[in-house]
Amino acid sequence: MTRPPFYLRPDMVEFPPTRLALNEPDGLLAYGGDLTIEWLENAYANGIFPWFNEDEMILWWSPSQRGILELSDFHCGRTLRKSKKRFNPKVTINKAFRQVIRACMLQRKFNEGTWINSRMVQAYIDAHHHGIAHSVEVWSDNTLIGGLYGIMQSGVFCGESMFNNQPDGAKLAMWALVNWLKKHNASFIDCQLENPFLLSLGLKVVPREEFLSRLNLARQFTVPLSMWQAQELENIYD
Repeated sequence: MTRPPFYLRPDMVEFPPTRLALNEPDGLLAYGGDLTIEWLENAYANGIFPWFNEDEMILWWSPSQRGILELSDFHCGRTLRKSKKRFNPKVTINKAFRQVIRACMLQRKFNEGTWINSRMVQAYIDAHHHGIAHSVEVWSDNTLIGGLYGIMQSGVFCGESMFNNQPDGAKLAMWALVNWLKKHNASFIDCQLENPFLLSLGLKVVPREEFLSRLNLARQFTVPLSMWQAQELENIYD
């Protein structure tokens, strides 16, 4: 008989070991807790992330197989280069976090349903104000055409979601993020789960144990204060 996931008391910020996550559904570790800054910091530091629907309790996950993107493996194809030339994009970071997360929520809501519910939106906006959640924005003619957001508190950028308002807008955001992380000698991007879109960009899948080991090593990286100051990224595609 499969045991239920662990229950987390909201007043005690503590997770069980990730090796105790369920096999079915894969990676479900616990439910309950809260979405405060303390909970999010603890979760991402231990390779755990929240993922749940609006009408559910908070669910916490650590899949047995983890999708990651090595910075050196990012695939920039001919079509993406053509899109860069076509849109002549301007890239900013942390200039429009609210716009990005809401665009991610709406795109999924209208396409396949979304786990980016109102509680998640507010939690990541709070994390943004706290300095651990960041956005990459891609603009063309002063219009936001794509972007992404995620958590970074070590050498790993933990990607949460991305969106397109124009073809390849999300890919342009990921390309810019990869180059920005390379510039600062960061480690890799945690993409959580694999999908065809991310696989086309160079994502690979590694066992949870390997992911956690590399995540732990990445704690040696100190995120520079200047790295995520709101700014325009000049020549980021060079």
